[in-house]
Amino acid sequence: MSATNNKPVLRVIFLGGVGEIGKNMTALELGEDIVVIDCGSTFPGGDMPGVDLVIPDPTYLLENKDKVRGIVLTHGHEDHIGGLPYILKDLNVPVFGTELTIAILEAKLREAKINAKLNVIKPQSVVPLGKFKVEFVNVSHSIAGSCALAISTPLGMVFHTGDFKVDYTPVQGNIIDLSRIAELGKQEVLLLLAESTNVERPGFTLSETAVGKSINGILQENTESRVFVTTFASNIHRLQQLVDLAAKYKRKVVFAGRSMLNIVDCAQRIGELKIDSQNLVDVDDVNKYDDKELMIITTGSQGEPMSALTRIANDESKIKLHYNDLVIISASPIPGNERMIYTVINNLYRHGAKVIYESLAEVHASGHACREELKLIHSLIRPKYFIPVHGEHRHQKKHADLAISMGMRPSNIIITDIGDVVEIGTKGFRLCERVQSGALLVDGLGVGEVGSLVLRDRKHLAQEGALITAICVDKSAGEVKKIEMTSRGFAYTTDTDELLEAAKDIVKDVFIGLDIKAQEDWNNAKTSLRKELKNFVFRKTKRNPMIITQILEV
Repeated sequence: MSATNNKPVLRVIFLGGVGEIGKNMTALELGEDIVVIDCGSTFPGGDMPGVDLVIPDPTYLLENKDKVRGIVLTHGHEDHIGGLPYILKDLNVPVFGTELTIAILEAKLREAKINAKLNVIKPQSVVPLGKFKVEFVNVSHSIAGSCALAISTPLGMVFHTGDFKVDYTPVQGNIIDLSRIAELGKQEVLLLLAESTNVERPGFTLSETAVGKSINGILQENTESRVFVTTFASNIHRLQQLVDLAAKYKRKVVFAGRSMLNIVDCAQRIGELKIDSQNLVDVDDVNKYDDKELMIITTGSQGEPMSALTRIANDESKIKLHYNDLVIISASPIPGNERMIYTVINNLYRHGAKVIYESLAEVHASGHACREELKLIHSLIRPKYFIPVHGEHRHQKKHADLAISMGMRPSNIIITDIGDVVEIGTKGFRLCERVQSGALLVDGLGVGEVGSLVLRDRKHLAQEGALITAICVDKSAGEVKKIEMTSRGFAYTTDTDELLEAAKDIVKDVFIGLDIKAQEDWNNAKTSLRKELKNFVFRKTKRNPMIITQILEV
């Protein structure tokens, strides 16, 4: 719907990032124009075996690709740009972001061999896109070049906070542009879309400079130990603090982990990260230096299985742990990753390392606004309507309650799910029809090829294993010549051979009732085989392996 009685209607279409944390993607539609905000990815859950990445379903945008005027990016984190290498293959539209955001994206697209229309903008820039005008407003976050978006429309302004915090003492760059945000608030903002990640946390988020002071204190007390620090590779300001501290204590810096090296390269190239090349040491040369001369900065703050710190903790890396090494985990667990992180911490302790993490010292500061910072944005923007985004449903509900506590009418707030469309126009502020949405699963080179049936089979195999039966039949003689049975992930006991021999008798019994010479289609035979074997195995073992049957004619 583009108009009602010639009056424009603004449609806000949620394709990701609501009811969840990750794969953020929102589209604004006005008549024949669509602007897309972010296009992120998320990591697969434990119920998605074999899946590499999860991205938003872009079907609605692809069906309306002639309307899409561009994609605007709030910042360069994976949950905001990680889906672009897969979606830009089919959606050839201009992309706008700050210098670091575009540099990171450019490297990803180069690896994927995709050409795209990338445009670098600066905070305070205004980009016209059809009926929309998008102003980029500088904010603080855990990655440089983060922006909120003030999007002008014929109906009024939409303000999208992106990910932000109010940090009055940032490491580099300007503080969040509160004066501009206040000016925008005076222009009668129609709709506020504000992140909700830390809405349950009271007070203010810790300043990034406080992390530097805390790590400085730790280094003062550990002058002889080799120091490992793991943090998010994209947190350039934290990396800069670590590099500066290493120079202060006359330590050489080693970067370990593919994503760390890629981000450092991008940030150095555009001047966002400043490192004296004489202070850098290659991973292969770490054994040439004394412990007190090294700081090793690694990936692996979330315990990822293939990350540098995890491989070091598991003795699978060129870098070997020494007794009394100091490991600082400068990150907080993303919900769901706690077990992996504590497994890594336990392995580090087993090697005799000392480990410091967030619950023991101020070695991490979130990039997301807590309650008092969210209140500040609400008081400055003073929107007519509000939709909480970037959070699970509980976060969205708490954020809605916060807005109500500040005097906002409940009828002017909507909590959305993925696929919801909110319309603002002559009929007010309302949920209307849903669009096709959800998640596409990335598995190797395949995008969206892994569906519910494939996942179901993978889970079945993971939980129960498989029993594989191959039957060789001689059609001319009308008899079964040979039966081979193997099990995988199902049974490895002393009774396995006896069980498989008994299962072969079940196969023979099924074929006794068949006229083998007359068989043209073996599907019915395979169905009967699977049914009989399934029942037999369950009676004997109380287990339910996947039954795979093959019939070979000779």
